[in-house]
Amino acid sequence: MRTLATAEIVAVGAELLTPFRIDTNSLFITRQLGQAGIDVRMKTVVGDEIAELKRTIVDALARVDVLILTGGLGPTEDDVTRDAVAQALGRALHEHSATLDRIRERFARRGMPMPENNRRQALVPEGGTILLNTNGTAPGIWLDVDDRVVVLLPGPPRELEAMMTDDVMPRLVARTGGRRLERRVIRTIGRPESQVDELAAPIYLPMLDWPVPVRTTILAASGQIELHLSAIADGSVDLARTLDDAVQSIAGALGSIVFSTDGRSLPEVVGDQLRQRDCTIAAAESCTGGLLLGRLTDVPGSSDYVRGGVVAYANQIKIDQLGVAPALLESFGAVSEPVAEAMADGVRVRLNADVGVAVTGIAGPSGGTATKPVGTVAIAVAGPVRAVRTFRFLGDRQLIRLQAVQGALDMVRRAWVTE
Repeated sequence: MRTLATAEIVAVGAELLTPFRIDTNSLFITRQLGQAGIDVRMKTVVGDEIAELKRTIVDALARVDVLILTGGLGPTEDDVTRDAVAQALGRALHEHSATLDRIRERFARRGMPMPENNRRQALVPEGGTILLNTNGTAPGIWLDVDDRVVVLLPGPPRELEAMMTDDVMPRLVARTGGRRLERRVIRTIGRPESQVDELAAPIYLPMLDWPVPVRTTILAASGQIELHLSAIADGSVDLARTLDDAVQSIAGALGSIVFSTDGRSLPEVVGDQLRQRDCTIAAAESCTGGLLLGRLTDVPGSSDYVRGGVVAYANQIKIDQLGVAPALLESFGAVSEPVAEAMADGVRVRLNADVGVAVTGIAGPSGGTATKPVGTVAIAVAGPVRAVRTFRFLGDRQLIRLQAVQGALDMVRRAWVTE
């Protein structure tokens, strides 16, 4: 019998091809399959067209060991998944009497007669095994197709997730040959994706030829670049050590731009640095409008080290609340390194913190000049170690503010790294 190692997911429903619905089921299924060492090779969204869905099913079964379809198992005429699967496999549909009885009973418990069109939900392709749905009317279906597997699951996440966890995964795991998948994530900041890849590729590409191959994917996330490493092997292999070695090699090549190899976010890393040194922090923000303090306090337990902050959007607030000298604002402008330093010093002293961090900039879309275009942001850190820097961020207002927050957090992190 074939060892199940690869999978494809097909999300069915015309609504998923509109801006109003997002396929989140495939993320849950991918995570479940990955834990069992089953590698998802492709995800597809198909509308409620039998011909298109039939072609997709036939093509998928030529590529992978496991095909999971979600949605299209309801009682209406546009719920065509059962029909498409039956046609693709050349199998007749039969009414499953026990399932029909359960659907009737479910309606009866609500004091309602079962609508006649709900009989469609009791149709099963020949040879299919019913997967009970304890949270809805549409059952799932398991089909053995030669040495491959086809699984049909309802679309509502509450129904699908319970069925996937309780019924589908135990069946799949029994046929994986003990394979499992493990992942690691290396998070970096301060370099664009192309430069990160230029540094990392000579290290990670040879890993594809290791006795247990390690695959690396580079992703641009919010204000950072991530390298996702994965490896699959059976229980006789120490996957953790393999991936630890890979992470150590890549992180060593990337140096200080790496801020996390253990799953921590940038605010968590900064928070741990502060806690380890028994230090507190306060933030003074102009263009970020409190987003920096929000990111710091998103971390549980951040009250150990966060003192508070001042949103000094107007220049007069910078003067009154942070003690920024009017002469600095007149000479250098609000978006400048001297003003950022004065803001950091001011919030540090006024909130009695060990570290002050300040952000002042032009987030746009207006307000830029030839010498200070939109995206100009000055960030300063005041404390045991001092730092100040002017950035030129690109993007819209939201992205510039996000990058400014990331830049400020990273400057605090680097201050400790270089102390």
